[in-house]
This record gives sequence, structure tokens and C-alpha cells, in this order.
Amino acid sequence: MIPPELEADILRLYHAEEWRVGTIAAQLGVHHSTVRRVLAQAGLPAGKCSIRRSIGDPFIPFIVETLKKFPKLCASRLYQMVKGRGYSGGPDHFRTIVARHRPRPVAEAYLRLRTLPGEQAQVDWGHFGKVPIGQAARPLMAFVMVLSYSRQIFLRFFLGSHMANFLRGHVAAFASFGAVARILLYDNLRSAVLERRGSAIRFHPTLLELAAHYRFEPRPVAVGRGNEKGRVERAIRFARDSFFAAREWSDLDDLNAQALDWCLGVAAERKCPEDRRRTVREVFEEEKPRLLVLPENPFPTEERAGVRVGKTPYVRFDLNDYSIPHTHVRRTLVVMATLERVRVLDGQEVIATHDRCWDRGQQIEDPAHLQALVDYKREAREHRGLDRLYHAAPSSQPFFVELANRGGNLGATTSGLLRLLDRYGARALDEALTAAVAQDVLSLGAVRQILDQHAHAAGKPPPISIALNDPRVRDLIVNPHALTTYDQLEEDEVDDPPACEDHRS
Repeated sequence: MIPPELEADILRLYHAEEWRVGTIAAQLGVHHSTVRRVLAQAGLPAGKCSIRRSIGDPFIPFIVETLKKFPKLCASRLYQMVKGRGYSGGPDHFRTIVARHRPRPVAEAYLRLRTLPGEQAQVDWGHFGKVPIGQAARPLMAFVMVLSYSRQIFLRFFLGSHMANFLRGHVAAFASFGAVARILLYDNLRSAVLERRGSAIRFHPTLLELAAHYRFEPRPVAVGRGNEKGRVERAIRFARDSFFAAREWSDLDDLNAQALDWCLGVAAERKCPEDRRRTVREVFEEEKPRLLVLPENPFPTEERAGVRVGKTPYVRFDLNDYSIPHTHVRRTLVVMATLERVRVLDGQEVIATHDRCWDRGQQIEDPAHLQALVDYKREAREHRGLDRLYHAAPSSQPFFVELANRGGNLGATTSGLLRLLDRYGARALDEALTAAVAQDVLSLGAVRQILDQHAHAAGKPPPISIALNDPRVRDLIVNPHALTTYDQLEEDEVDDPPACEDHRS
């Protein structure tokens, strides 16, 4: 659109001053097509308006005929076709010619959709940015359900739009309305429609379970027909402008509490589009008796996930690790989660319960789980030490039996005897333990003194302690064997005459 003053100047310069179209366009700073349009609207005959011939004019019949057959053919492809037929112009000017002659689609008129009270509700998600929580950035999604007749709105925010939150939004909306609409209209959400081929629709099985529980009919809109769910689209836009804009909130619970107040206050007090004489609240009170009654129990909305536990006592769920008892490693367990709690089950048994964490890369631990693992490891180390002593020095078994009867410290004694085993060897330790039991001196110091006495009597130098860090070498038990078998081999070699002497004889 151009100002009326400019339009008057164009007509005056053309009729009174008899300027050409190009001169008018250059002097007034407008495009020549604008000048021609003003003159045409003023009733100037087409022959009187001087229009410069274009090099594309001979090809216009071909362009019109081709676009009639292929209305969506791109200008670049059509340019190559015309260029092969002798067109010498550039592609930019050619695009202008194509745009002028391309057939326009017929404008579609839409009927205003009206529904009966209690008949329909529309559902959709709205994206409201991201919420930083520690190292995580969770998407802030708004679940919106609006009753099509009264335009009553339900708004609830979640950290993500996955299936569990989709179900939670439905259950909370039904509880807020106190009833259920007969038909719920969806866009082609992944949570609602898994696959669609024409009129054949495969709904999400969990959505069908929800529909069976509340006895409503799920119905998707036609592909590319956003006007069929215009009520929820406008409700999301209304919530974005009237509620969320410049809104301050501390956490998700605070935001949802404010959203509920807004739904029951500002949103409910606005004029109903179907009847401007009444508010949405008043129309909703009229519609509510026509809605379906709620079932006795709400639909379960806990998230359920099977997890495989490795060698560490943790399960990974929603970007975080939760501790479990160490007795359940190397198994497949089940995680059941609400927005507040995470439970870990082994079959029907709940083995761990934690507060849910919305951060990422965190370890949520129960101190009892860690302490039980520490105690188990300490006890396991003691058992491994005793087993090594029993194999290396069999006399350690009666030694420990007597020591336990007298209330001695088995753990410290085991550690000390293992050090003596590494320093003096298995045979020397076994002899010292036998002597200690015989002398009734059941202490680590007494065993060490006996070992020193035996070594001094044999004229051996003091042993040098060598630390062996590799457990495969440190825990290796070598049982000594009698050397008389080697003497027998030497005697056999002397008795047998050499083969070369038999040959000389």
C-alpha cells in the first residue's frame, strides 16, 4: 500500500505533465510496477500505458502452459527449460516473470467448529524454554488441556514431555475438572500416535490404557489441519502472554501452584468466546454435568524402567546413579519413579528408595548401602587372609581356635601373621605356630619371637621384607615337597650303564 498523496502525485504527473512511467518511478523513488498498478486502478487503458517489451514475452505462453500442468515446479528448473529454448535473460528477472504467472491456490474457507457441552477437549504441549538444574538443562514443557465448549483451561508444567509426564498431565487435568470429556483431540504427538497411514492410525498402547480407564475416545486431528485444534493453540498462546510472561517463580512446584491459581482465576473470569455475556467459569458450571464421571482410582503414572546393574552397586536412571545394596549387583532390576521419589525393585521387593534428582551425573547414595559394602569388604579381606594362612601353615587353625576362645583380636593377628608369612616363609611360620600352641603362648609377639629364635639357631641372617603388590604373586601358596625323589633319580642314573660302553663291548 502507498500513501494517498503519492498516488495523487503519480496520477497528476502522468495526466497533467505527461511524464512516462519510468520517469515517474525514478523521480518519486518507487518501482515502475507500482506506477503501472496505480494507473491501472485509475482506469487507464492498457494500450495507453507504455510498457517496454521484455525478452521473456515470447516464452510466456510456454511458461503459463507448463505451470498449468505443474503448478509447484520451481523457477530454477523452469529457467533451465526456457534457456534451452532460446531464452537469453538472467535467472533473477525470470523469477519475477514466473511469480507473475504462477497460478495461485484457491483460498480455502473454514467453517467455525462448534461442539456440544461435555463433548470434546483438546490437548497439546507448549515449549517454554529450558530450566538449568546443576549441570543439567531440562526442557520446561507446559501440558495444556482446554474444554472445547466452555474454554476452561488446565495448565501444568513438567521437565520434559515424555510419556510419563503426558499421563500425569491427563490425570491432573481430570482431577482439576472433576470430570472427563467424551472425546480428547490430539495433534499427531508421538505420545499419542505411533504410526499413521491415511485413515489407519496406530495409537500408543499406554494412551489406549489411559482412555480405557477414563472411558474417553482419543482422536487425532487430520495431518496439516491445525485449525481443528485451534482452541488449545490459542490457550497456549494465552498462557504464554497472560501467565508466563515476566513471571517469577522459585521452583517447579511454585510455578505449578501459580498456574493453578491463574487457571481458576484470570483464565476462568475471562469472557467466553461462545457467549460473550458470560464468563468461562459460568459456562463451565453449565458444561460440567454433561462430562463423564471420574473412576474410583486414578490411573497409575509411575515411570517404569528395567536397568542392568554392573559390578558397582548403582542403577542408572534419568542421567543419575542411585545406590542399591551390594547383594544385588550383576542383575536386572526395575526402577519405579514419581516426580518426587525413585524406588528400585527386585521382583516385588523394594530394595532401595531415594529422593529424585533432576541434575545430571550425580550419585545419590544411601549411607546404609555404603556401610554394608564396607563391612562386607572388611570381612571378606579377613576371610581371604585366614584361607591363605590355613593353606600355607596348617598349624594356624588350632592356633586361631585357641586364640578365639581366649577373646583375642583375630583381625590384627591375621594381618600380622600374613606379614610374617611373607617375611619368613610358609614352613618356618608353620613350625613357629606349632611351637606357640605347644608352649601355650598364643600371641603375635610370641610367634615372632619363636621365628627369630629358630632363625638364630640355624645361623640364618635376618629376613628382608619385600612388598609384593601383585595379589596373584602375594597370595600364591607353594607347598614344599620332599627332596628324596631327586636322590632316587641320581641313584638310578648310576646303576644304568652308559649306552656307549655297551656298544664297545
